[in-house]
Amino acid sequence: MGLKVIGSGLGRTGTLSTKLALEQLGFAPCHHMVEVFMRPASVPLWIAAGQGKPDWDAIFEDFEAMVDHPGCAFWRELADYYPDAKVLHTVRDPDKWFDSTQATIFNPDRPGPPGGDMKVFFDQLYGWYGGDIHDRAFMVDFFRRHTEAVIAGVPKDRLLVFDVTEGWETLCTFLNVPVPETPYPRENSKQEFQSRVASGQMPIDLEKVARP
Repeated sequence: MGLKVIGSGLGRTGTLSTKLALEQLGFAPCHHMVEVFMRPASVPLWIAAGQGKPDWDAIFEDFEAMVDHPGCAFWRELADYYPDAKVLHTVRDPDKWFDSTQATIFNPDRPGPPGGDMKVFFDQLYGWYGGDIHDRAFMVDFFRRHTEAVIAGVPKDRLLVFDVTEGWETLCTFLNVPVPETPYPRENSKQEFQSRVASGQMPIDLEKVARP
């Protein structure tokens, strides 16, 4: 199928909302971290990618777009591999982003991943940051440097730096598609994430993102 949109923004920058928005706009399905949990057979493929041996055709065989981890760590490789794809870089206030990560995906009080391939996968994901994911100064700096690298590495006519609070019009203009009449999706807030974890459920409501 081949990716048409590559999401280079880090997790907790509105990526689940953006996944649903892209799918509503016709760029479906859109890969997101949730797909790793829904497709455990893909985990060895991501491990291989982290070891420098990616098979992007296999990983994204069924997808037209990608946002969030783990794909955002490979934005350079994916932009080269899919030269016609546009790059969508989701952002937010870096300090608020850090606070959100510590309350959700990087919460130091959450149990670690199970053993086996899933542990290897998450060790690679955390290791990609190259420092203490619980250190505010390091992570805020990483966030800014990541955005600067994307802006420097992607041609302006191929890139949109996007805050989800901008809504449909900015995104649709960039993708050259009509603006929907429905509100822009708002999913997976910090409160929703924490509530689901506290009740022993998956952090993301899979029924909202599962495809028929």
